[in-house]
Amino acid sequence: MSAELKEKDQNYYENNTSRSNLINKKVNLNELMARMNETKKQEKKNNIILSAAAISAVTVFGIILTL
Repeated sequence: MSAELKEKDQNYYENNTSRSNLINKKVNLNELMARMNETKKQEKKNNIILSAAAISAVTVFGIILTL
Protein backbone atom coordinates (compact mmCIF):
# COMPACT_ATOMS: atom_id res chain seq x y z
CA MET A 1 0.00 0.00 0.00
CA SER A 2 2.82 2.38 0.84
CA ALA A 3 4.57 1.78 -2.48
CA GLU A 4 1.33 2.52 -4.31
CA LEU A 5 0.99 5.87 -2.52
CA LYS A 6 4.59 6.77 -3.33
CA GLU A 7 3.96 5.97 -6.99
CA LYS A 8 0.85 8.15 -7.03
CA ASP A 9 2.79 10.98 -5.35
CA GLN A 10 5.58 10.64 -7.91
CA ASN A 11 3.09 10.76 -10.79
CA TYR A 12 1.40 13.79 -9.26
CA TYR A 13 4.76 15.55 -8.91
CA GLU A 14 5.76 14.74 -12.50
CA ASN A 15 2.43 15.96 -13.88
CA ASN A 16 2.63 19.22 -11.93
CA THR A 17 6.23 19.93 -12.97
CA SER A 18 5.44 19.30 -16.64
CA ARG A 19 2.47 21.67 -16.40
CA SER A 20 4.58 24.34 -14.74
CA ASN A 21 7.24 23.94 -17.44
CA LEU A 22 4.62 24.51 -20.11
CA ILE A 23 3.34 27.59 -18.33
CA ASN A 24 6.80 29.04 -17.70
CA LYS A 25 8.02 28.69 -21.28
CA LYS A 26 8.41 31.99 -23.05
CA VAL A 27 7.99 32.61 -26.73
CA ASN A 28 11.23 33.48 -28.46
CA LEU A 29 10.19 36.30 -30.78
CA ASN A 30 13.47 36.27 -32.72
CA GLU A 31 13.02 32.59 -33.47
CA LEU A 32 9.46 33.15 -34.66
CA MET A 33 10.51 36.06 -36.87
CA ALA A 34 13.35 34.01 -38.38
CA ARG A 35 10.98 31.14 -39.07
CA MET A 36 8.46 33.52 -40.65
CA ASN A 37 11.14 35.06 -42.89
CA GLU A 38 12.37 31.61 -43.90
CA THR A 39 8.82 30.60 -44.81
CA LYS A 40 8.35 33.76 -46.87
CA LYS A 41 11.59 33.10 -48.75
CA GLN A 42 10.53 29.52 -49.45
CA GLU A 43 7.10 30.63 -50.70
CA LYS A 44 8.66 33.30 -52.92
CA LYS A 45 11.08 30.74 -54.37
CA ASN A 46 8.23 28.30 -55.04
CA ASN A 47 6.18 31.04 -56.72
CA ILE A 48 9.08 32.01 -58.98
CA ILE A 49 9.66 28.38 -59.97
CA LEU A 50 5.97 27.84 -60.68
CA SER A 51 5.76 31.06 -62.71
CA ALA A 52 8.83 30.12 -64.75
CA ALA A 53 7.38 26.68 -65.43
CA ALA A 54 4.07 28.17 -66.54
CA ILE A 55 5.75 30.73 -68.82
CA SER A 56 7.96 28.03 -70.31
CA ALA A 57 4.97 25.80 -70.99
CA VAL A 58 3.09 28.64 -72.70
CA THR A 59 6.18 29.52 -74.76
CA VAL A 60 6.75 25.93 -75.88
CA PHE A 61 3.07 25.54 -76.72
CA GLY A 62 3.18 28.78 -78.72
CA ILE A 63 6.25 27.67 -80.63
CA ILE A 64 4.64 24.33 -81.45
CA LEU A 65 1.53 26.08 -82.75
CA THR A 66 3.53 28.36 -85.02
CA LEU A 67 5.32 25.48 -86.73
